[in-house]
Amino acid sequence: MGKHLYLTTTLPYVNADPHIGFAFELVTADIIARYRKLLGDEVFFNTGTDEHGQKIFQRASEEGKDPQAYVDEYAAKFRSLKGTLGLSDDLHFIRTSDAHHKAAAQEIWRRCLAKGDIYKKKYKGLYCVGDEMFLRESDLVQGRCPNHPNLVPQEVEEENYFFKLTKYQKQLEAYLSKEGVIVPEWRRGEALKFVRDGLEDFSVSREKSRLSWGVPVPDDDSQVMYVWFDALTNYISTLGWPEDEAGNFKKFWTDGFTLQLAGKDQVRFQSIMWQAMLMSADLSTTKQILYHGFITSGGQKMSKSIGNVIDPIALVEQYGTDAVRYFLARHVHPFEDSDFTMERFTDAYNADLANGIGNLAARVMQLAQTNLGGPVAVEMKPYPEEYTSALTRYETNAALEYVWSRIQALDQKINQMEPFKLVKTDPEKGKQLITEMVRELAFVDLLLEPCMPETSRKIIEAIVANKKPENLFPRKK
Repeated sequence: MGKHLYLTTTLPYVNADPHIGFAFELVTADIIARYRKLLGDEVFFNTGTDEHGQKIFQRASEEGKDPQAYVDEYAAKFRSLKGTLGLSDDLHFIRTSDAHHKAAAQEIWRRCLAKGDIYKKKYKGLYCVGDEMFLRESDLVQGRCPNHPNLVPQEVEEENYFFKLTKYQKQLEAYLSKEGVIVPEWRRGEALKFVRDGLEDFSVSREKSRLSWGVPVPDDDSQVMYVWFDALTNYISTLGWPEDEAGNFKKFWTDGFTLQLAGKDQVRFQSIMWQAMLMSADLSTTKQILYHGFITSGGQKMSKSIGNVIDPIALVEQYGTDAVRYFLARHVHPFEDSDFTMERFTDAYNADLANGIGNLAARVMQLAQTNLGGPVAVEMKPYPEEYTSALTRYETNAALEYVWSRIQALDQKINQMEPFKLVKTDPEKGKQLITEMVRELAFVDLLLEPCMPETSRKIIEAIVANKKPENLFPRKK
């Protein structure tokens, strides 16, 4: 019996179309989910949409739409990524406007309140609409939020509820002192430093008169929940918490291994605020959070005004799902910022896919179809250590480097041993060599399955039918 893995992405904020950075997070999570299932683990894989808050309300108002109608439209776009990016069939999709999620957010509020961790006070401070959060003086860079330097922070004064983050200083230090709670390791040092530098209680509500689009605060009609307090709860509401009628919360969150994926700008929210909320509610903290870098384009942050935004949906339409999955898994660094240009993408597509695995599968299966009387019986072998250790470290790029080293080795073997000649001079030896090559192609195919499931399926179908597959990756200009 395998282990129980709970795996979740962050929930994208539905005020813009899906972007390549979120596609990278989804594909990385899906590769991990598929790999772990192949190892025999039971996996609960979660994603969804974050649908409340000021930015959503403003954007809906600008477009003259009801907020619910606006978020319904965007949620459908994000839900369609499941097919576009070839994500696992059993992927769970949660929306923070779901009735069950709202009830769960109110329950975690009640538990934190009962613990004495939520209180009301008047507050005046600078507020970044981009991050939907109040800024400390130490956060500011030239008077602006470092994540949104193009937005002028607003001075806001109102009476809100606050969460006693300061109360959890020591517990958070102890939590973040454990190796492995954050990957990569140096981000853990970053989180620990943030906590040791001193925490401040954070606002967990907004006045309803200023912002009506949110989850109502229990027993106070004048306030709605701060979007982060509401949204973070999705990680457990998706499992059926608090009722847990299907037992998924106990199986995957309490007793299983919990892994969250997030961008590098999320450390404060995911590893500090969310963990403190869990501590307050007497729930298990997250076992591990994996932080990735940003994807830039031509060395610059992607923006519509610059015109360098990469649309993952358009990319899939032109090149195919597995080509996009491959590039994100191998040519985007798992932890550091990476640059994405169409030139890099097309070069990788032609070199690695059209001339690489596509050409190799065609060569090997053409030899088999022409010279072997029927399909080769393939043997299932264990995954090599180079491959498993890379995926255990979440380094999909290193795992695929290894796979491509085998692809290149098999290509070279065909060039050097010339089975197409050998089969004429020594038929038995030639057929034996081609059989070995089909088996090696089948093994490469097994290693490709988590990353490129559709390509893997086409190759194994060709092997079973003993036929050359259709052109897997036609060359592009």
